[in-house]
Amino acid sequence: MGMENYEKLYWLWSTDPFFDLNTRKELLDLREDKKEIEERFYRDLEFGTGGLRGIIGAGTNRINPYTVAKATAGLARYIMNQGQEAMDRGVAISYDSRHFSPEFAEKAALVLTRAGIRVYLSDTLRPVPMLSYAVRHFGAFSGVMITASHNPPKYNGYKVYGEDGGQVTAEAADAILSSIIGIYDIRGIEVDTMENALASGRLTRFGEEVDEAYTDMLAGLVIDQAAIDRHRDLSIVYTPIHGSGNLPVRRILSRVGFTNIHVVPEQEQPDGNFPTVPSPNPEDPRALKMGVDLAKKVGASLVIGTDPDSDRIGVAVRTIENGEEIYKPMTGNQIGILLLDYILSSKKMLNTLPENSFAVTTIVSSKLAGPICKYYGVELMEVLTGFKYIGEKIRFYDEEGDGHFQFGFEESYGYLSGVNVRDKDAVVSAMLIAGMAAQSEDRGETLTDRLENLYTRFGYGFEDAVSFTLEGKEGLEKIAGAMNAMRKPLAGITSPEAADALLPGVGIKAVRDYSSGMRYDFSGDEVLTSIMDLPDSNVLLFEIGGEKGIDWACVRPSGTEPKLKIYFGVYGADKAAALDRLAALKTEVSALIEKKL
Repeated sequence: MGMENYEKLYWLWSTDPFFDLNTRKELLDLREDKKEIEERFYRDLEFGTGGLRGIIGAGTNRINPYTVAKATAGLARYIMNQGQEAMDRGVAISYDSRHFSPEFAEKAALVLTRAGIRVYLSDTLRPVPMLSYAVRHFGAFSGVMITASHNPPKYNGYKVYGEDGGQVTAEAADAILSSIIGIYDIRGIEVDTMENALASGRLTRFGEEVDEAYTDMLAGLVIDQAAIDRHRDLSIVYTPIHGSGNLPVRRILSRVGFTNIHVVPEQEQPDGNFPTVPSPNPEDPRALKMGVDLAKKVGASLVIGTDPDSDRIGVAVRTIENGEEIYKPMTGNQIGILLLDYILSSKKMLNTLPENSFAVTTIVSSKLAGPICKYYGVELMEVLTGFKYIGEKIRFYDEEGDGHFQFGFEESYGYLSGVNVRDKDAVVSAMLIAGMAAQSEDRGETLTDRLENLYTRFGYGFEDAVSFTLEGKEGLEKIAGAMNAMRKPLAGITSPEAADALLPGVGIKAVRDYSSGMRYDFSGDEVLTSIMDLPDSNVLLFEIGGEKGIDWACVRPSGTEPKLKIYFGVYGADKAAALDRLAALKTEVSALIEKKL
C-alpha cells in the first residue's frame, strides 16, 4: 500500500463520524507520528490460517471493533454461501479475559445475527477447549474464539473454528479471506442490536448446560481412578494466571476426586493486564513463581498453571536436588512424553488400549514419542506445527476411520486427550497431570523420578528453542528475508560437501523444506531428493545426525507472534553428553541465523 493510500485511510478513520469518538481521538493524537501511522494503516490486519491476532488499537492493522466486524462479515458471507442449513446451524462464540474480549465477542455475534445466522454466545469467559466442545455440542457450523492466547496484554485475537471443533482448514480460511478482501468499505457492514438479536431468536446465550456436559465428558477420560481415590488429598497448587481456566479446571479436579487444591489468590480473578507476571505464558517459569511460593507454604507436591485461554499448561514439581527441596519446571516436551507414556501404560495395564490406536505429535516436538509409541504398539503420526493438524488426524483416522486416538501433543505446552475437543485443552491436561501425580505417589516417586525412569527406558532427549522478536513491517521483512536466504541455495547444491555452506560447521545430513515439500539428503556420496507428504508450510528442518542419528534443528516464523523461532532436539544414552551437544548446537545455529536477520 502506497503512502497516499495509508494516509488517506488514516484521515478517514480520524475524521469520519462513523468511527467512535475514542477511535478518532486516539488517531488524531498520532498525527505527528508518521511511522506509527504507517504501522497502523499500511495493510489490513492479516487473516491467517487461524484467524486474526494483533495489537489492540485503532487502525486497519490493529484489532478493534471495526476489524473484528470486517473479519466477521467475511465469515458471514462464507457461511451464507454454504446455504441455509449452515446459517441455521450457526456459530458458537466464546472469549477469554483479555482487554475488549467480551466486546469483540458481542460485536462478532451481532454482525452474524444481522446476516441471518444463528449464534450461541457464551454468557461469560470460557476457554478455547470449551469453545471447541460447544461447536460440537450445538452442532454448529463454525466457531469463533476471542483470544490472543499467551501473548502480552496489548494483544487480542480472533480464532475461527470449523464444524468439527478444530481450527478452520486452510481451504476454508482462504475462502473466508476472499470474502473479507471483497469488503471494500467497513462503513457498510450492518450490525444488529442486542435487543433485536435476542428477540428474533437468532442469539442464544449458553452457560451452565455446556459446563456440565463438558465436565461430564472430561470425567469419562479419567485414567486409573483407583490411584486418584487413594490419593485424594494430594496437595496441588493451581493458578489460572488471570485467565479463563479457573472454574473449569477446579470443577474437573473436584469432580474426579481431588480435595486438596490451592488456588493462587492473587492470580485467581480474570485481569487482562496480567499484573502479576512478566507474560501470561506457562512456558515461562516466571509465570508459575507465585504458584511455587504458595506451594512452599502449603507443602504441595505439584504446581500447575494455565494461560489466559486455558489451552496451554505449565508444570513445576517438588523434588530434591543436591539435598535441597526445589520446584522444578518441566518443559513442554517432558510433560508431553510423560503424559503419552502415562496414558498408554495405564491403558495397557487396565486392558483398555484398543487395537489401531494412534497418537499425534509435531515435527518440532520430542522424537522420544516415537520409541514410546513403538513400545506400546501404537502408531505415531507427525504433523506440521499447529494443533489444527492434530485435529485433522483425529477426524480422518478416528471419526471417519477405524483408528482410536489416544493423545496429541506439541512442544509448546499443548495437549489433548479424547475426541470431543479438537484443539489443545489445558483443562483435560490438568486432570491427567494430577492423575499421573497420584499414580506416581502410589509408586513412591515424584514426576521427576518418573521422567528419569522414562529416559532410562528410552534414552535421553533434550529439546530447546530460541526466538528472535522482530515487530512491525520491518520485522516481517527481515524474517522473510532470512527464510529466503536459507532456502534459496538448496536447489543449487550438487554435492554433499557443499551443503556445509547452509549452516557452516553444523554438520547437516539432510534438509526438509516444507514450503517446496522436498527433502534433500546430503548423507551419502550424492545429493538425493524426495517428496514429503505434508501440506506446504514456511518451515526448514535440518537433520544433524548425532549419537542416535536423530538430532535436528528447525526454523520457522511464528504463526501467531512477530517472531522467528528456532527449535533444537538432541538424543543419546549419556545425559551430560546430550546436554553439551544441545548447548553447542543452540549456540552455533542461533548465531548463524541471527547473521541473516
